[in-house]
Amino acid sequence: MAPPSWRLSHSHAGVRPEYAMSMKEIRPPLPVKLFIGMLSPYPELFSVCAELLCREFGPVDSESDLFRWDITDYYRDEMGENIIRKFIFFERIMDPGRLASVKHFAIDIERQFALPRNGRLRRRINVDPGYVTEAKVVLATTKDYAHRLYIGENIYGEVTLRYSTHERSFIPHEFTYPDFRTKAYLALFNNARESLRDAIRAKTERE
Repeated sequence: MAPPSWRLSHSHAGVRPEYAMSMKEIRPPLPVKLFIGMLSPYPELFSVCAELLCREFGPVDSESDLFRWDITDYYRDEMGENIIRKFIFFERIMDPGRLASVKHFAIDIERQFALPRNGRLRRRINVDPGYVTEAKVVLATTKDYAHRLYIGENIYGEVTLRYSTHERSFIPHEFTYPDFRTKAYLALFNNARESLRDAIRAKTERE
C-alpha cells in the first residue's frame, strides 16, 4: 500500500483529517544563570580571575565561601597541595547556547596564569563554567562521556544536578561529583535558582 501524500501547508487545506499534522511552536530557551567554579592552591588568583570574568560577563551578584577541596588528588600533580574551591555567580542571565564559548574564554584565562614545567604548561587555577536553570545545574567540560552531550565548539555539557519538587532542592545523579553532593553546594545552587527565578520574573515584567 502506498504511503499517504503529505502536503506541507500551514492550513492543511486539502489534506484528509487523519493525515493532518499540527506543528508545536518552537520556543527559545529560557535564560540561565551563569556561574564559575574555581580551583586553586593560590586563593589570591580568585579575585584576579573574577575581575577578568566580570569584564566579559558582567557583575557578580553572589559568591561562595572558600571550600577546602580534598575529595580527590586529581589536580595534585599539576597544581600542588591545599587546593581551595570558590564559586561566583553572575547577575546577568544569559542564553544557554553561549556555554561552549564561555568555556573557551575560561580556558584562555587558565592559560594566562599557567606556568611551564617539564616541557608543558601547568595550570595554577582551574576555571570551570556552568549554568543554573529552574530544573538543573549544567557543567561544561572538554571530556566526553556516556552521560554528557556535545554542545558545540569541542565542548560537552553535563547535567550534574536536577531539581526535585518533592525535595524542594537540587539532588545529584549517580555520576555527580562528590563535592556537588554536599549540603553546602546544594544550598548554594538552590539559592542561585531562586535568584534566577527573580531575574526571569523581572525580565518578563519589563517586557
